[in-house]
Amino acid sequence: QVQLVESGGGLVQAGGSLRLSCAASGSIFSINDMGWFRQAPGKRRELVAIVSNGGSIDYADAVKGRFTISRDNAKNTVYLQMSSLKPEDTAVYYCNADVSVGLAGRLIYWGQGTQVTVSS
Repeated sequence: QVQLVESGGGLVQAGGSLRLSCAASGSIFSINDMGWFRQAPGKRRELVAIVSNGGSIDYADAVKGRFTISRDNAKNTVYLQMSSLKPEDTAVYYCNADVSVGLAGRLIYWGQGTQVTVSS
C-alpha cells in the first residue's frame, strides 16, 4: 500500500504565496510521474502541474509563470510553490503519483486533498 500525505494549504490574500508538499510512503519500487491537480466547487478536477522522474515538467496554462513544481526523489516528495495567487486559484489541491509497485505493476495514487483559499 502507498500513502500520499499533503501539507501546506491554507488561506492567503490575493498576490500572496503558498507552498504545498506531498510525501509518498509505503511499498514503493519507484515513482514515475508526480503531479498536482485541483478541484474548485462545481468544477471538474483539473491538472495543475506534473513532473516526471526525469525532470520533465508541464503546467496548465492558467498557472504558467506563477506556479513551480519540483520533486525530491530521495524523499519521494513533490512540491508546488504557488506565487501571485488569484481568487480563481481557490480549490482543493490533490497530489497524484504514478507508482511502480513491483509485481502489481503501476498504480495511480491520490492524496487526501488540501484546501487553498485565496481572498480578494
